[in-house]
Amino acid sequence: MNALFRLIRRCTLAGLAAALAAAPAYSQTKVVVGYQLIVGPFLTAISDGSFDKALKAAGYQVDWRQFTSGGDISTALASGNVPVGVLGSTGITAAATRGVDLQLFWILDNIGKSEALVARNGSGISRPADLKGKRVATPFVSTSHFHLLVGLEQVWKMNPRDVRILNMQPPQIVAAWQRGDIDAAYVWPPALTEIEKTGKVIADSEEIGKASVPTFDGLVADRAWAQKNPKFMAAFTEVLARAYADYHANGAKWTADSPEVKSMVKLIGGKPDDMVSALKLLVFPTAAEQASGQWLGGGKEGGAARAFAASANFLKDQKQIDRALPDYSPHVTDQYAKAVAR
Repeated sequence: MNALFRLIRRCTLAGLAAALAAAPAYSQTKVVVGYQLIVGPFLTAISDGSFDKALKAAGYQVDWRQFTSGGDISTALASGNVPVGVLGSTGITAAATRGVDLQLFWILDNIGKSEALVARNGSGISRPADLKGKRVATPFVSTSHFHLLVGLEQVWKMNPRDVRILNMQPPQIVAAWQRGDIDAAYVWPPALTEIEKTGKVIADSEEIGKASVPTFDGLVADRAWAQKNPKFMAAFTEVLARAYADYHANGAKWTADSPEVKSMVKLIGGKPDDMVSALKLLVFPTAAEQASGQWLGGGKEGGAARAFAASANFLKDQKQIDRALPDYSPHVTDQYAKAVAR
């Protein structure tokens, strides 16, 4: 019996040693990624498990955490609780200026036509020059407010003081519009969708962005954390590149019944038809476009860095920040987009 026991014990230990040798040499590192209610290929890659699968293989477990505002994500980034998150261009500018050591590494979307200036039918406004003396509503210190002022000053060469710009949140804009209290508004869906029913689009953020600087949503990472976790950053951006390439190849065919659209609705709510409409208003740069000087490349003269500089001047004028940085390029990196550009 003793000989048999020794034989069993040797076999058991040998099996245990083989199992240990075959086990992964690393444990899963938990990472919190903060996101907002923003539609696009990024959401499809979350909902279909593409991120989770790739990051698990790289040794990471992702805790996808939905935030109600960019301000909340900015605070979480500053505290170190969230190393990767979604912010709008003005939010990134504000956080970077206030000392949060973050870097923009992916453009989720160019806001494009999803924010627009609409004139109410009967207002007498048919072109930007007609805005003089009119009542125009927009949420102050938003990307819409920023592009309204940029449009007036830089594109249409008008003095913003010649326009009665009113601070209203989207629901207030819709109510004021229906009462006839305002002549025009610069806003985003769903308020934009509602006022377009009885109004005319005079300009949008795609047009103004091309003539000045764009507004956009982006993914940022804590700089030090990203440097210490190159495998995460590589796997994460590889999934992004595939999702965006798939959208460019097939997104035009997506309908309310498409699994990609249904998965986004399941993740953030809303109606499938509205999701399809929202996708058509946004522009999703490819990995190659992101790596170029149009967006993440080009240093201080790159598109994103110039957009941050312009946003900083806007935020300073609105007394949201005390100063603007002389150069925002340290808060932009094309390293990861270049690595996955096809």
